[in-house]
Amino acid sequence: VPETMSSDSLISGLLILCFLVMTFSFSRISGFIGRQIKDFFYVQKGEHSVQETGDEINIQIIFSVITCLTCSLLYYLYVLTTVDDTFVFSTEHLLLGVIFLIMAGYFLLKFLLYTMVNTIMFDASGNKKFLTSFIFLLSMEGVLLFPVLLLLAYFQFPIQAAAVYTFLVVFFFKFLTFYKTYVIFFAQKALYVQIILYFCALEMVPLLSLWGGLAVIVNHLRVIF
Repeated sequence: VPETMSSDSLISGLLILCFLVMTFSFSRISGFIGRQIKDFFYVQKGEHSVQETGDEINIQIIFSVITCLTCSLLYYLYVLTTVDDTFVFSTEHLLLGVIFLIMAGYFLLKFLLYTMVNTIMFDASGNKKFLTSFIFLLSMEGVLLFPVLLLLAYFQFPIQAAAVYTFLVVFFFKFLTFYKTYVIFFAQKALYVQIILYFCALEMVPLLSLWGGLAVIVNHLRVIF
């Protein structure tokens, strides 16, 4: 990671803001997180078992935005370290803005796809359970990725080790999403082929498209001498 990254006022400001928001939010919804984790591995039949308050819903949305920003910063640092540091923009911060918009579009598209497909294929009770778990997983993914972002920005953490850690975290949350999808929608019907197709279409294809799309866009924005 470039040495100037730790002295970048915008990056430092974003990291400090995210840290303060996460610290404050954890103090407000620590009990809710415990209930969510308990409910995640024990799915009750019938109505949704975890009732969120307005504050808890708002904080999860904030955590989801932080996850999007954390993923954007990680890819931004990856690009500056392994790809190039000269782009068509007058400032590299515009590149970060482009990456953030793409990440935000990716997460929003996933949410819309899940909502549309699940509304057609499954009942309302199962959809509510899954969307609650989906937002919770999205929120917690950023929490686990944030420490490695701090290490990259301030402690010269190797980018290769950061990439491995990020891959493991993403894989872990994909596995949890697969598990939750199975126990809510497919366990009682034993539809093993269908869940693989469902998971690949709504998780793996968008993820691979995101990675390929970011690579193409970044390559077009580079200044090639």
